Amino acid sequence: MKYMIMLAGSQRDYDMLAGKETDSPPWTGEEIAALHEFMGTWNGALIESGEFVDARGLAAPVHTRRVELRNGVPVVTDGPYSETQEVLAGYTIVECDSFDRATEIAAQLTNTPHPVHATLNQDWHVDVRPILDGAGDLDL
Repeated sequence: MKYMIMLAGSQRDYDMLAGKETDSPPWTGEEIAALHEFMGTWNGALIESGEFVDARGLAAPVHTRRVELRNGVPVVTDGPYSETQEVLAGYTIVECDSFDRATEIAAQLTNTPHPVHATLNQDWHVDVRPILDGAGDLDL
C-alpha cells in the first residue's frame, strides 16, 4: 500500500530558511545544513529499505495561486493567504506493509534538527494518508 507523508510549513518558515528576517531570526547556514543532512539520511534509509516511491518539496506559499468558484465564475488570487497559516510544504510517498509502518516512518521526522525559534518547536505536524489504488479502493 502507498502512503503520502505530508509536511506542513508557512511562509514564515520559508522566509527563515531563505535567510530573511521575520519575527524570528533566520536559520544559519549550519542549521540548514543539518536539516538537509537529516533529510538526506531519512530519504536514503527509505530508498535502502525499498519503501521510497517519490518525494518533492514545494515552492513557498508566496508563489501560490488559488482558484475559487464564486457565483459560478472561477476567480484566481495570488498567494500567500493570511487566513492560511500552514500549507503543504512537501511530501514523501512510501510503499510499505501497513498504515502503522507509514506512521512510524513519518514519526521519525520529529527528530528533524531545527533552531530553537523555529515553528517545529511548537505546533509542527506531519500528516500521513493512504493513497487510493486505481479503483479507488482503500485496503488498510
